[in-house]
Amino acid sequence: MRVDIHTHIVPERWEDWASRYGGGRWPRLVHHDACRATIMTGDQFFRDITDQSWDPRRRLEDMDRLGIDRQALSPPPVMFCYWAEPRAGQAWARMQNEHIASVVARDAARFAGMATVPLQHTGLAIEELRHARETLGLRAVEIGTSPGGRELDDPALFPFFEACRDLDVAVFVHPATPLVGQDRMAKYYFPLIVGNPLETALAISKLILGAVLERLPELRVCFAHGGGAFPFTLGRLNHGWSVRPEAQAAIAKEPREYARLLYFDSLTHGARNLRFLVDEFGAGRVMMGSDYPFDMGSPDPVASIGEAGFDPATRTAIEGEAAARFLGAGAC
Repeated sequence: MRVDIHTHIVPERWEDWASRYGGGRWPRLVHHDACRATIMTGDQFFRDITDQSWDPRRRLEDMDRLGIDRQALSPPPVMFCYWAEPRAGQAWARMQNEHIASVVARDAARFAGMATVPLQHTGLAIEELRHARETLGLRAVEIGTSPGGRELDDPALFPFFEACRDLDVAVFVHPATPLVGQDRMAKYYFPLIVGNPLETALAISKLILGAVLERLPELRVCFAHGGGAFPFTLGRLNHGWSVRPEAQAAIAKEPREYARLLYFDSLTHGARNLRFLVDEFGAGRVMMGSDYPFDMGSPDPVASIGEAGFDPATRTAIEGEAAARFLGAGAC
């Protein structure tokens, strides 16, 4: 079974959250016709999208054309809204989680769902995580790289990671605003092209040096976009641990040992990059991911994996077996 672990979905419509909860930055969807719409954040343009972002039937057409059996559905990062008042943020997350669960319920053979939670408040995030897992049946949660302005090594987030472990919920980490160095990336679409890989590398390094994986080795965590720049900076991180007392005081083993507990999607935009990722972490830790339906993703993730020239067993692991382990027993 071929599973695309990295795809995004929004509801076709939702109520005016600004009118209900106040605040001018809530995403809203402005439809132009049956197939085109614009995501606005308050009065600011964010992104034009098509019905691929909200219509499961349109999505299934593309999946069948590309030979993909199942997609994991998650919100695009603009929908995290970690800036919001916590209770409003929880209601916002609940609306999205119920929508994703409804899409999965209508066609569980073709879709799996990822929740979102209001990580600006750890207690409410855990409450929503439990609801998503125990009531809605979602087996994964998507979070940002710096949720609510906190780094992944922040002690305030550790109870959330503990809850993910205890509830057997996999964690999918996607770069989101704020991004490291964002003030230098105003031109050339650099927040997504350059900012996302750098942000992801920093987030993984924080997770490792923060001893989260040392304390929770059973936690299943996947980073989007092939881990961004992290695979190519891991050697430097490892060297830093070997020569610097700050790093040695933080974790007992070299960073590479913890990095090999992680999962990554295959969205590396290059066959050699993908082979490097698999060589470093193993095929069992790399999952097919496309970033469907957005333009910085892969238009044909199956073909992209094929271009890397893997043997059949490796390709089978990347295309589906790793996702089955990541999402949990019976999920695929």
